[in-house]
Amino acid sequence: MRKEASFWRKKAGNKVQCFLCPHECVVSDGGRGICGVRENKGGKLFTLIYGSVSSVAADPIEKKPLYHFHPGSYALSFGTVGCNLFCKHCQNYSISRAKPEDYPLREFSPDEPALLAKERGCDGVAWTYNEPAIWHEFTLDASRVVKREGLYVVYVSNGFINEEPFREIGRYLDAINVDVKAFNDDFYKRVAGARLQPVLDTCRLARELGIHLEVTYLVIPGLNDSVDEVKSFCSWVYDELGADTPVHFTRFYPYYKMLGNPPTPFETLERAYNIAQREGLRFVYLGNVQAGKYDNTYCPKCGALLIERFGFSSKIKNLEDGRCTVCGERTPVVMD
Repeated sequence: MRKEASFWRKKAGNKVQCFLCPHECVVSDGGRGICGVRENKGGKLFTLIYGSVSSVAADPIEKKPLYHFHPGSYALSFGTVGCNLFCKHCQNYSISRAKPEDYPLREFSPDEPALLAKERGCDGVAWTYNEPAIWHEFTLDASRVVKREGLYVVYVSNGFINEEPFREIGRYLDAINVDVKAFNDDFYKRVAGARLQPVLDTCRLARELGIHLEVTYLVIPGLNDSVDEVKSFCSWVYDELGADTPVHFTRFYPYYKMLGNPPTPFETLERAYNIAQREGLRFVYLGNVQAGKYDNTYCPKCGALLIERFGFSSKIKNLEDGRCTVCGERTPVVMD
């Protein structure tokens, strides 16, 4: 659905410049931005996907992944098409690289996500599957309704968004998982078509705004898995986001344009886990594998099992009112 976009200004020669994300595309009349869903028509910038939904599913919150946010709850999850990154290993390229006119999209009003979430017995709404930042106008309007209806709002994002729009949507976000794809700018340029620093800035801003934050790092053999890089990433999380920030190291599987790259050995994930613990991070998890103990939440003081997980299910064990029932240590888990 076409609607005038937010965060743009006119330029000479009927061009416009978009300020939604750090690409800050200058778009000629009739052209589109890098995301593929924001178009200049007659010197005005329009979003082509307002209310346009490609995917809807009731997902366990653990699938986002968010392990310290309403464990065991369900979020009605929505995606559209397009993306402002070009990850060569994209797991959802069928929608992230799709054009709005070439994909069967269902049109929603801003009221419908909340109503549908309630009908399906979900506790909240998640904007996910492709990058929600490029869907800003609709997610903002719909999130207002979701919050008014007493449900939570979740973003699953690559973090490549400018400060002003993120502050605007941030007023309605209860939680966000940011995918930090590597801790070097060369990877971002070559593999994702972006830059690292804006992603780090978004993580810091989420923390500043009081949004529950978890970070995912997909470990790709030979590209972002060196001891030094993982250590630098973990040190940055500790210093800038805090030791209690949940970090998910997830396994890479060959996909899209990286079919020739091998899957991540479990030993590499285990090494990242151990590095993170040595760097002082208190809640580290492994994903996309049968992780066993690496999937559970333990009290960082006494070691008691607080949340036991298997797949995308979770069971509270020794956690009540945000404290370990064995030793009383406060654990940062957002509960009902």
